[in-house]
Amino acid sequence: MAHRRTASMGAALLVTTALLAGCSDSGGKKADEDENKGGKGGGVDTPRLTIAMVTHSGEGDTFWDIVQSGAKQAARKDNVEFDYSNHKEGGQQAQLVQSAIDKDVDGLIVTLAKPEALRAVVKKAVKKGIPVVTINSGAQFSPDLGALAHIGQDEAVAGEAVGEELNERGKKKALCVIHEQGNVSLEERCAGAKKTFEGELTTLNVDGTNMPGVQSSVEAKLQSGKDIDTIVTLGAPFAATSAKAKEKAGSDAEVVTFDLNAQVVKELKAKRIGFAVDQQPYMQGYEAVDLLWLHEYNANGLGGGKPVLTGPEIVTRADVPRLEKYTERGTR
Repeated sequence: MAHRRTASMGAALLVTTALLAGCSDSGGKKADEDENKGGKGGGVDTPRLTIAMVTHSGEGDTFWDIVQSGAKQAARKDNVEFDYSNHKEGGQQAQLVQSAIDKDVDGLIVTLAKPEALRAVVKKAVKKGIPVVTINSGAQFSPDLGALAHIGQDEAVAGEAVGEELNERGKKKALCVIHEQGNVSLEERCAGAKKTFEGELTTLNVDGTNMPGVQSSVEAKLQSGKDIDTIVTLGAPFAATSAKAKEKAGSDAEVVTFDLNAQVVKELKAKRIGFAVDQQPYMQGYEAVDLLWLHEYNANGLGGGKPVLTGPEIVTRADVPRLEKYTERGTR
């Protein structure tokens, strides 16, 4: 098994399984039938809830497809109507949160990549009595906004794990590619890597919604910095693009990336990517929906005021056999 670092996750996650095992007194055949109902809820017969998720995702980022996959699975099980919306601009994301408030949803899941833009509207939701769970980004801002919990990875810790891994690989000069300027979580990743990396790390800001532009920017940087031996991308879609830039520039730099999907696993298998940092997006979506259901059903909470960590885990080529089938079905 490959060397990897896994952040500890709160034991409180186990409460979900325990409660679900006991939430129905019917058991036997009826429980099996309930589990197979499909779109209207699966294993529970609690009142129908509406839960909105509003993220900072840009167009074409497959990471959020995996988050949604987990959220939808939990929604089917928990008899939840799941409403997803997204916008990469903080102001527009705040407007989408306001729309969810206006719809009087039963629960709200939100990302805090640009926390200042979301602060007022999230507090407004909490004041109105809508329970909020934050996921993925902005963990340090979550308690102040009144959220029930934050589910995701500690981005600084994840970055530090990358820096340590680069040291073990003998790397000397790394380029950290930030695909969304102003996103606090992405900046924390690069800062964390710089903190532990014993070599030199510089950052490059690119527009993640313009892949040809990303490729040309990385290519130009590699051409002017022939001694760059590592490209650190902060999202799975940018790893393959950076690999193309590397080839065009005639560089020997190793591409490593945050996040995991089927394409990254293929690239790991083909040795075009050195390692990936998995934060388990499926779990972020699943646990956020399930927590809001548990909060309504049983007044449960997770984390005890601390983030519930879903990562980081360093994934290498040796991990491909155990993960490939899950990435192919879109759950890792």
